Amino acid sequence: MWASVLNAAISRNSMAVTQGFIGIGSNIERDKHITGSLEALRQRFGKLLVSSVYEAEAVGFAGAPFYNLVVGFTDTQDAKTVAGYLRQMEFAFGRSADSQKFSARTLDLDLLLYGDVIIDDGSLQIPRTDITRYAFVLEPLAEIAPLLIHPQLQKTYAELWEALPKAGIRQKRIAFNFATDTGSQLP
Repeated sequence: MWASVLNAAISRNSMAVTQGFIGIGSNIERDKHITGSLEALRQRFGKLLVSSVYEAEAVGFAGAPFYNLVVGFTDTQDAKTVAGYLRQMEFAFGRSADSQKFSARTLDLDLLLYGDVIIDDGSLQIPRTDITRYAFVLEPLAEIAPLLIHPQLQKTYAELWEALPKAGIRQKRIAFNFATDTGSQLP
């Protein structure tokens, strides 16, 4: 799948193309916001590699369960530009600028990985530590990029998923009705 995504990106622009991954979550009008976010991401990045959707309990607060997934994409912009776009997209989908870290979300978009870039400058962290901390991030990432190697840990995402303790994980893969044509590789 990645060959076709990369070829499409290279043909649309002769600049350096970087492969990235975005974690997506929503626990407010989940179907609407997940479907809408995939359409908006497809419009911005073109073809997407889309994981299954997982339903997981809210972490860090009492709230409705989240739908979570990971999408892969390619782009020629730098990581900070992509992260800025994702933040603006969250606002466009109704996220409050003053929302707390552990709270309900219309849409949460996290740039998990961007090539082999390593950034931790207080405003942006890549790779996100959430990858190895939360099953709802690691499982869908390992599903669509099992052989990709974590730029710091030097292990594949399949290996990291296999090593993650599963006791207490409360999430399940769900059959998600992608209501609109996202132009994506759908599960």
